[in-house]
Amino acid sequence: MEKTVLTVNDVMTERVITTTIDESVKNAARAMAKFGISSLLVFSEEGLRGIVTERDIVTRVVCAGLDPSEVPVCDVMSEPVIVVSPDTVLERAVELMLINQIKKLPVLEQVEEDFNVLGILSLVDVARLHPELVCAMNAMVQEEMVGPEAGFYVS
Repeated sequence: MEKTVLTVNDVMTERVITTTIDESVKNAARAMAKFGISSLLVFSEEGLRGIVTERDIVTRVVCAGLDPSEVPVCDVMSEPVIVVSPDTVLERAVELMLINQIKKLPVLEQVEEDFNVLGILSLVDVARLHPELVCAMNAMVQEEMVGPEAGFYVS
């Protein structure tokens, strides 16, 4: 029997909520709450520029005592963004997330000179569908890493 190789396209979420670099952190947080998500892809006229997560907002705005209505998303977003193509093997995508200690990977396809966002891959979605894959990859990554940064917590 032949083993089926899963790709990012098999697991990704196609609906992606975005924001712009000049949007306020307050409005970005409202969008996250409205859609029940923990991150937004951040775009400028040039295309994908970053990703803003709940953690970015908590650590870079709330803990710093800044006014979220006065802080633009570009000041707190994480960049550069690590991305994958839809045909990336799922194990490779999970390995990228664990090594880089991130929970989301935007899925892009190249069309001529442009890149189109097709979806987003979440470590939580992978863990929900294939918990054994995340456990196996985490064990492999921890064997390769040394120190306290080796652990990875999925919330």
